[in-house]
Amino acid sequence: MSGKLIILSAPSGTGKSTLVQYLLTRPFDLEFSVSATSRPPRGNEQNGKEYYFLSKEEFQKKIAQNEFLEYEEVYPGCYYGTLRSEIDRISAKGKNIIFDVDVLGGLNIKKQYNGRALAIFIAPPSLEELKKRLMIRGTDSPEMIAKRLEKAEFEMSFAPQFDVVIVNDDLEKAKKATEEVIFNFLEK
Repeated sequence: MSGKLIILSAPSGTGKSTLVQYLLTRPFDLEFSVSATSRPPRGNEQNGKEYYFLSKEEFQKKIAQNEFLEYEEVYPGCYYGTLRSEIDRISAKGKNIIFDVDVLGGLNIKKQYNGRALAIFIAPPSLEELKKRLMIRGTDSPEMIAKRLEKAEFEMSFAPQFDVVIVNDDLEKAKKATEEVIFNFLEK
């Protein structure tokens, strides 16, 4: 069935984006909902592919014009959100939509689409393991890693509100578990 929403949310560094990229290769007729952010691109990120990169002012203007399905100021001055136009764009193609969004954003989407949406929380095995992953990733300063870990602890408190929690302690097992949950949801 098309037109369903698959929401993956997790603290930064849990492997959520890796799982989303894997799921896009599976036969679920999924299309990725590109989020918007006011942060600058990292590495080789491209506008319109990984994110729609907006200035803080552009982001705030779109908020005022009610162009977001959900958004959040994740860190002071750093916004992330889902543009309503993304849902319309993908739905018009008759595809299922997969989201890689922060925890509160995922819950907001789930509330608005209820039975059409499956919310999956990807949990790290532990905060210590998450710290190791963030350090190995090498994209953040020690100060940002500390902020991400503090935020992760807060975000993990919302896991029970998701439809499914999958602990990513082994990527291959997490891939299989996530794929199975999505298959069962889409077959309903």
